[in-house]
Amino acid sequence: MGEKKKFEYLEHMADIYVATYGKDLAEAFENAAVALFDTMTRVEDIAPNIEDYLEVEGEDEYALLYSWLEALLVKFETDEMLYSKFQVQEIIKDPEGFSLKARIWGEKFNPQKHISKVGVKAVTYHRMEIIKEPKKVTLKFVLDI
Repeated sequence: MGEKKKFEYLEHMADIYVATYGKDLAEAFENAAVALFDTMTRVEDIAPNIEDYLEVEGEDEYALLYSWLEALLVKFETDEMLYSKFQVQEIIKDPEGFSLKARIWGEKFNPQKHISKVGVKAVTYHRMEIIKEPKKVTLKFVLDI
């Protein structure tokens, strides 16, 4: 029996529409990050050699998802880092909103090793959904390409 599906690309006219899955919100966020980088290159070609730490905040879970993906995209654009392994350590809800702390692993972009698929310009709120069911969370979001 194969591994559970972590994400899939959904039909969209101009951009990349993604659904990611997890047993809980943290795992679904991890898989959203995998989907982001797999949109840009083959994620299996990204060696998890360099460990980094990321902390983001959002007023609600939607803003937190946006902030998470946006922060990863900014790390790619400013530090030329690609990531393939993600561990969301905690998602905390407090009176000000939500915060997420995660460890991430990857390596510097190497054009000889990392074949470019599609350039992601931005994360959007367009068609964003967070669907919580018992023992399953589905995230849907659009990446502007």
